[in-house]
Amino acid sequence: MFHLLDIIGTMAFAMSGALTAMHKKLDPFGVFIIAFVTAVGGGTLRDVLIGRTPVGWMLDLQYVYVIILGFGFAILFRKKFDKLRTSLFLFDTIGLGVFTLIGLEKGISIGLHPVICIALGTMTACFGGVIRDILCTEIPTIFRREIYATICIFGGIVFFALRSLELNDDILYLTTSIVIISVRLMAVKFKWYLPAFDHK
Repeated sequence: MFHLLDIIGTMAFAMSGALTAMHKKLDPFGVFIIAFVTAVGGGTLRDVLIGRTPVGWMLDLQYVYVIILGFGFAILFRKKFDKLRTSLFLFDTIGLGVFTLIGLEKGISIGLHPVICIALGTMTACFGGVIRDILCTEIPTIFRREIYATICIFGGIVFFALRSLELNDDILYLTTSIVIISVRLMAVKFKWYLPAFDHK
């Protein structure tokens, strides 16, 4: 289940990056690069910080193939994604839920404190999108009023609360990812925002 979620998250973020790049009218090479860094950016930063080098995607070409597949799907079916912003949002949300879990699990595997694990989960989920937005000259979603990184932190708290109940791992992973994805969808639907600071 964990490996399957990892593949789904990588595919979702690759497609999210590709759709953003196509919206910015980049050439095919530019679209592929944005798809690639969106999919692996957060995980690369996480692995470097915990001293896990070479980083994950360099050791397993399956991730590269999945990114190429996501890039291909985004190119081939771009006209099907007629509501581009809706498609981008959905893929980004799926990636957010799945990659938070992956970061949490990486931290747990090396015995880090739950607070640090939650930070790693948030970083894994958000920083690929940060790199995507910066390269596409957008203010990163994480820095806007949208509830984004906060959802990852909330998901991490839910994960450790459920883990203390000694649930089956598959149920734990699915429940946590569904919570993150659901809260993100509700936040957008009901326009939940964090307050913005006024400079005055």
